[in-house]
Amino acid sequence: MYGFYNKVLHIDLGRRSFEEKAVDDQVYASLLGGKGLGTYLLLNNTRAGLDPLSADNAVIFATGPVAGTRVFGSSRYGVYTKSPLTDRYLESYAGGSVADPLSRTGYDAIVIKGASDVPVFLEISEYEVQLRDAAHLWGKDTYQAEDAIREQVGVKGAGVVVIGPAGENLVKFAVVENDYWRSVGRGGVGAVLGSKKVKGIAFYGDRRREIADEDLLNGFCSRTAIQGKSHPSAIAFRTLGTPMMVATANKIGAFPTRYWSSGTVDGWQNLTAEALKEKCKVKPKTCPKCFMACGKLTEVVDGRHQGLIIEGPEYETIYAFGGLCMVGDLREIAYLNDICDRLGMDTMTAGNLAAFTMEACHRKAVDEHIEYGDVDAIAEMLHKIARREGIGAILAEGIRHASKQWGLEDLAVHVKGMEPAGYDPRVLKGMGLAYATADRGACHLRATVYKAELSGMIPPEQVEGKAEIFIDFEDRHTLFDALTICRFFRDLYSWEDMELIVRATTGMEVDKKKLQGIAANILNKAREFNIREGMKVEEDRLPERFFTKKLDNSGKVLLRAEMDKMVSDYYKLRGWA
Repeated sequence: MYGFYNKVLHIDLGRRSFEEKAVDDQVYASLLGGKGLGTYLLLNNTRAGLDPLSADNAVIFATGPVAGTRVFGSSRYGVYTKSPLTDRYLESYAGGSVADPLSRTGYDAIVIKGASDVPVFLEISEYEVQLRDAAHLWGKDTYQAEDAIREQVGVKGAGVVVIGPAGENLVKFAVVENDYWRSVGRGGVGAVLGSKKVKGIAFYGDRRREIADEDLLNGFCSRTAIQGKSHPSAIAFRTLGTPMMVATANKIGAFPTRYWSSGTVDGWQNLTAEALKEKCKVKPKTCPKCFMACGKLTEVVDGRHQGLIIEGPEYETIYAFGGLCMVGDLREIAYLNDICDRLGMDTMTAGNLAAFTMEACHRKAVDEHIEYGDVDAIAEMLHKIARREGIGAILAEGIRHASKQWGLEDLAVHVKGMEPAGYDPRVLKGMGLAYATADRGACHLRATVYKAELSGMIPPEQVEGKAEIFIDFEDRHTLFDALTICRFFRDLYSWEDMELIVRATTGMEVDKKKLQGIAANILNKAREFNIREGMKVEEDRLPERFFTKKLDNSGKVLLRAEMDKMVSDYYKLRGWA
């Protein structure tokens, strides 16, 4: 089919072998690439009930039909596996410089199974797969490992992904990093690669996808380029980036604070996008083929972290450390961000666990003394987690394990073992539906329905009709993931634009209804995986705290009847009831 190579590369690390396998057009017609293909391959290359950190688990890297084309926002790749954090389905996406080299290997996806008995990194091209010694890289941080692999491979433009010490030590929320600061694998992909003794992967090649209608696609890209110059969403991302959400969330009282006790943090003005520009040297940074420039290359210009350079911190990192942990200085948040990136661990889970530990200390449930806002104590905790040392050995297992160990299961905030993002569902009720039903655990990105609630499309407190608008957002974002397009183009790419992209790349004649059908197929496949792994309907629920604990700042709470209504409506619309 146009837009695809119709080939998947399968690598067996234990046997040190690889083979190409063909994929039928029907698979692409019903599921497209990216999430659709990745989920299909995960179901067909794993068995029910396997240990996510066993050799039998598969890690799948995939792109969609827009990879390697001119389409703006197409510099994304997806990773799919069974999560060691949730024991359920896991997908994750990242931007940067990896998607095109991954696509140029000539495969729609790469399936990695088995385990090496010694540390290796993989060199994958259109010609061969090499397992190269990585003993000298084991223990190095992600920045050092990426530099070393890039130098050893010696291919200009190669895409490189790596794990850090957290992945090596099987921390269950370890991520994979590329381009230093781009993270993929919230939920533990880094740990899965660590269990296979894979320190990193380099991708390169010269293959190109054959698309159906080059002229149609080029015309669309030219129009998008013009539109992007003046589009309010693009301007906001270029000038402010994701930290623009700090002010918005605090003003409506939905900024999770002091481990989910309040919806606003004192001094939030010091954590905004404007404050970041005032306190640090900030430059817009973009992925290839993108005019959003949502990334912010930040240099700390004074204080004890003077000279520190990172891309970020992003809103979710600011909420996790600035809100939940009550760290009031963006320079210190950048410092904690840098530690997580070097160690290769998810900042959202790390920040949630740090705040959970602080609250546990406050309640004298653990034999530690860590105060809210204590940056050095948080930093030490992060290193202990990566080394699985002391209290870090408990936290490295994730929130479910830690809360059970400390007798604080009623306090712990998570869905399926994954913590929510920085939008409190006691205020933004659609986010409660999003967290409860997301296939990978409490996730804001599967639909980004907070956009609908904050923009006035539907009032945050309204329950009636919430499931309908949520599904419309979820379907379109699922197609973004199947094509592997950045979700930040949600305000630029309408349903009609999605129809054009699919037609131009694959040649398929589609309309909105057919695209919605493809999205439903993909979501049903992910649900099939979770049900196969033992998921019950009861898992599509929020933690009790959101129903019983009122926000300190506003007194707001989510009523159980409201949540039941939204989930019931959603199930019926999805045909799951």
